[in-house]
Amino acid sequence: MKDSKTDKSEGLIDKAAGKVKEALGKATDDKDTEAKGKAQTAKGDAKQAKGNLKDAVDSNHDADSTNNPPR
Repeated sequence: MKDSKTDKSEGLIDKAAGKVKEALGKATDDKDTEAKGKAQTAKGDAKQAKGNLKDAVDSNHDADSTNNPPR
C-alpha cells in the first residue's frame, strides 16, 4: 500500500495535469479534452483526500497507543 505522502503527491500531479488539460480544452473549444481534464482533477482530489485520511488514521492510532499503554 502506498504511504500518505505518495498519495498526496500523486494527487497534486493529477490535479495540475487535469487543470492544464481543462484549460487546453477550453482554449481550443474541445469539450472532450476539457471533460478529461475535469475528471483528472477530480481523481487528484480523491488521491489527496485518501492521503489525508491515511494521515488522520495514523495520527489517531498513534494517539490511542500513547494514551492507552499496554497492561
